[in-house]
Amino acid sequence: MVKGNSSKKSRREAGQGYLFMAPVLIILGIFVIAPILCAIYLSFHKVELLGGTHLEFRGLDNFLKITFDDRAHIALKNTVLYVVIVVPLQTLLALVLAASLNAGMKGQKFFRIVYFLPTLTSSAVLTLIFMWMYNQNGLINHILHMLHLPTYNWIGDPSVALLAIMIMNIWATAPFFMVIYLAALQDIPDSHYEAAELDGATGLQKFWHITVPNLRPVTSFVVIMGLIGTFQLFDQSYIFSGGSGGPNNSTLTVVLLIYQYAFKSLGTMGYATALAFMLAIIILIATLLQRKFSKEESLY
Repeated sequence: MVKGNSSKKSRREAGQGYLFMAPVLIILGIFVIAPILCAIYLSFHKVELLGGTHLEFRGLDNFLKITFDDRAHIALKNTVLYVVIVVPLQTLLALVLAASLNAGMKGQKFFRIVYFLPTLTSSAVLTLIFMWMYNQNGLINHILHMLHLPTYNWIGDPSVALLAIMIMNIWATAPFFMVIYLAALQDIPDSHYEAAELDGATGLQKFWHITVPNLRPVTSFVVIMGLIGTFQLFDQSYIFSGGSGGPNNSTLTVVLLIYQYAFKSLGTMGYATALAFMLAIIILIATLLQRKFSKEESLY
C-alpha cells in the first residue's frame, strides 16, 4: 500500500513538473524543433514557393549537388579560412585585454568601458563605420600613407576584402570574450601568484603557468562560442558586398550562399536547406573536436 501511494505521489509530482515546463516545451517545439524538422524535410525536396508551395522529392540529390557546386566550395573555403584566423586571434586578444585590466592598471574602470564599447554597437552600424574607414581615401589608408606603408582597396580588392572583415570582427568580438575572461581571472586565488613570487617566478611565467592553466575551461567555452559565431558569418559579408559575396566571391560565406539560394534564386530553397544542414553538421563536428582536445589537455 505504501508503494502504491509512493508511486502515485511520484507520478503526481512528475505531472506537476511537466505542467510547469509546458510553456517552455511548447515554445521550443514551435520555434526550435519544428523548424529544424521542417528544414530537414525540405532538404530532400525541390521547393517552389511562387504560385503556391510545390514540393518534389529529390532524395539525396540536393546533398550530392553540393559536391559539384563551385560556389559552395568557395564559400566553405572562405568560411573555414575566416574561422581558422579569427577564432584564435580574438581569443588571444580577449585574454590579453582581460589580463591587462586585471593587473590593477590606472584608469581600470575607464578602460573597461572603452574596451567594451565595440560590443555594444550594432553589427550593421559597425560595418558601415568600417566601410567608411576602409574607403580608398578613408582613415585607415590615410594612416598607412602617413606611416609610409602600402595602402589597399579594402572593399574592392579580392585579396584583402575578407581580411578587412576579419580585422573588423576581431576588434568587435574580442571585448565580449574579454569580460568572460575577466570574471574568470578574479576567481583565481591570489595565493597561487604569491607562492610563485616566493619561488622567483617572473610575470610572464606566472601568466603562462598559473593564469593560462586555470582558464582552460573558460578558454574552451570561448573557443566553442567563437566557432559557432564565426561559422555563421552573414551580416558583415552581406553589407560589405551588397549581398553578392564579392568582389569575385572573396567575401562569400556559407550562410550568405544559403541566403542567396533560398531567397534570390527560384526552385533552390531545398538546396539551401541542404547547405544549412551541412553547415550545422560541420559546426557540430568542430565543436565536438574542440571539446575532445580540451578534455585531453586537462588530463596532463
